[in-house]
Amino acid sequence: MQTLDSAAAYERAVALATRGRRQILGITGAPASGKSTYAEQLAAKLAADGHKVALVPMDGYHLAQSVLDEIGLADVKGAPQTFDGFGFVALLRRVKESPDEQIWAPRFDRSIEDSIAASIGVAPEVTLVLTEGNYLLLDEAPWSALRALLDQCWYVEVPEELRHQRLEARHRLFGRSPEEAHARTYGSDERNAHLIAATASAADAIIHP
Repeated sequence: MQTLDSAAAYERAVALATRGRRQILGITGAPASGKSTYAEQLAAKLAADGHKVALVPMDGYHLAQSVLDEIGLADVKGAPQTFDGFGFVALLRRVKESPDEQIWAPRFDRSIEDSIAASIGVAPEVTLVLTEGNYLLLDEAPWSALRALLDQCWYVEVPEELRHQRLEARHRLFGRSPEEAHARTYGSDERNAHLIAATASAADAIIHP
C-alpha cells in the first residue's frame, strides 16, 4: 500500500477510466475524513477532462429515519447495522456486471436526513463509477462482498483533531446542540471511526486530501 498525492491519484483514476471496461473505484475513511468532498472533486475533475464517470455514495443506503426510530437504532445512525448493506452490494454488483443497463441509485439528502430513491443515474457509457462510504473494506457480511467488486479502494486520512472538529461542526449545522454534537462525535461516531480505521490496511492507497 502506498500514499498517493493528488497528481498521482488523478493519474491512477484516469487509468481506471480508460481501461476499456467499466471500473469501480472506492473511496473510504472515517466520518468527516473528507472522503465525500474528495470523491466529488475527483469525479468533477474527471468529467471536466472528458471522462464518463458517475459517483454513487454508500449513504444512499441509509435506513430511513422512520425505520431507525421504529427499530431503536436512531441513536447509532451511521453504524453498519443502520444501512441496507445487502442492497448496496447488490447495486454495485449490478453496476459491475450489467454495464449496458441504465441504472438508478438512491441519494442521501442531509437536509432531510433521509434517502431519495432513484436519483443518481449510471448510464451505459460510464466507464468509471466512484463510490464512497465508511464500510467499503469492512470484513464482515454483507460488506465483505464489496472488495471483490472494487477495482481499487483508497483510504482517506486526516489528523484526528481536524476530523473531530469537522464532525462536531457538521452535527451542529444539522440542528444538534453543542452538547449533543460533542456526545455524538465522541460516542457512536468514534466507535464507528475505530472500526473503519482497522480496515485501512486493506486499501490499495492512502490519500491525504
